[in-house]
Amino acid sequence: MVEDLVAWVRARAGWQRMVLACAAGVLSVLAMAPFHIWPVLLATLPVLVWQIDGAITRASAVSWRKTPALQAALVGWWFAFGYFFAGLFWIGEAFLVEADKFAILIPIAVTLMPAGLALFWAGAAAMASLVWQPGLMRVLALALALGAAEWLRGHIFTGFPWNVIGYALTYPESFMQSAGLIGIYGLSIVTVLVLAAPLVAWADGRPLRGAALMLGTIAVLMAYGHRQLAVPEPPQGEGPRVRLVQPSVLQREKWQAEHQRRIFELHLTLTGRNAAGAEDGAAGVDLVIWPEAAMPFLPLEWPQALEHIAKVLPAGTHLISGALRADPPDPQRPDAQRRVYNSLIAFGAGGQPVAIYDKIHLVPFGEYLPLNTWLDAIGLEPLTRRRGGFTSGVVPRPLMVLPGSPAFSPLICYEAIFPRAIIQGGTRPAYLLNVTNDGWFGNTTGPRQHLHQARVRAVEEGLPLLRVANNGISAVIDARGRVLHRLDLDMVGVIDARVPPPGAATIYSRFGDLWFALMLLAGMAVILATRLFKGRATGIS
Repeated sequence: MVEDLVAWVRARAGWQRMVLACAAGVLSVLAMAPFHIWPVLLATLPVLVWQIDGAITRASAVSWRKTPALQAALVGWWFAFGYFFAGLFWIGEAFLVEADKFAILIPIAVTLMPAGLALFWAGAAAMASLVWQPGLMRVLALALALGAAEWLRGHIFTGFPWNVIGYALTYPESFMQSAGLIGIYGLSIVTVLVLAAPLVAWADGRPLRGAALMLGTIAVLMAYGHRQLAVPEPPQGEGPRVRLVQPSVLQREKWQAEHQRRIFELHLTLTGRNAAGAEDGAAGVDLVIWPEAAMPFLPLEWPQALEHIAKVLPAGTHLISGALRADPPDPQRPDAQRRVYNSLIAFGAGGQPVAIYDKIHLVPFGEYLPLNTWLDAIGLEPLTRRRGGFTSGVVPRPLMVLPGSPAFSPLICYEAIFPRAIIQGGTRPAYLLNVTNDGWFGNTTGPRQHLHQARVRAVEEGLPLLRVANNGISAVIDARGRVLHRLDLDMVGVIDARVPPPGAATIYSRFGDLWFALMLLAGMAVILATRLFKGRATGIS
């Protein structure tokens, strides 16, 4: 029966091959948050392998359009297009915030981005086809190629490592702990290898090999994870007492000037109430944290805003808030357009700023326009409706340090999805702070995927993470990625907690993607050695 299924999959050509590959990619999204049904990859990844088998078998060297590499690339592209289309459909929600201006772009947004991201997997399938051979070696080749492609996707063209395939093996929490060893890109190699192997090996007549590889790896991941989770937590000590404010402001109102005073006052009101909703004036709170763009105006140029902040903060309490910031006006050119930043500003006594961080990794088309000079000239603007977009801050990312509080690494919005880039410089912070505004994406899978990926960053670095969202999902996460406190989507309220203690520096935090690179090199060596051995055994020189 399995042989018949494999033969049928390999025989698909033309539109049938495209539809099958795309459907397998769509189903693969079930392995990601919030579903976490990773066993689905036991079926979908073998489909990808068998379709590449069929593409290579039917390939011809007569025409460049029929070469094995190109035919394999087409299979990989269609699989990945389905995967990214189903995993990123929620991007279209952002274009409905101001539907009269941006809704017309939804078909382009929800298809063009998946199509572009799918090119990475197409390239991976093409590269794997160059060393394709019978048995599990072809699965290893595909795993290495996809791992490399995911790393490239996270780094070039500003990077977008959303739903990297390795996230499939970061749930439950016992699996997640391995991210502290090899990172999400190392897990991508492991995921493809061990989840594609069982069915492929079964179809090849060697079922025990694939089953042993999967079960053995899963057992190791689970045992290591349980061991890590069983390690006693460092003493709580006197970590800062924080109040995380989630106002759940409607995104379509957030950037409208007529609503900004009311929104600002809502933040002030929540600041003075505890998690039970009772008025306490923020007594005993060290840090009050508002989400990204909580003040979508220039508070440093609005004295009234600073006065209100000063009134709501007790002595010794700081407010950390997402806000806009602009360079001072140029006296020589008073009418010149100023650079504006998406910032995190800390306010202290008297409502005065004591620390500022400007976002360094801006969202293309959301916060700035690539080829800005040309696109701006024809009237296009980012989703924030700010002509010219935002300006990125200084690199490397500085830590923020407040009086009487340990240093932390500030992360605005999707800066939290970039492995190894969330801490820049040689100083290790006490915790990570991620402020975001997932209200752009409604009650979809997007905010839930964002939360899960932020949790993995905490595990990779061995650091607790505070996540403060305008609308979903705010949370306090410990150094093992466990959610200690949470406010779900569409909830208005606050979280009162202490910052969890940092864990020990992880192997990944010390060596980064070095282990991933070694995995690539070792896997390539195994493939080349196998090819050489088989060549000699058959007398091929």
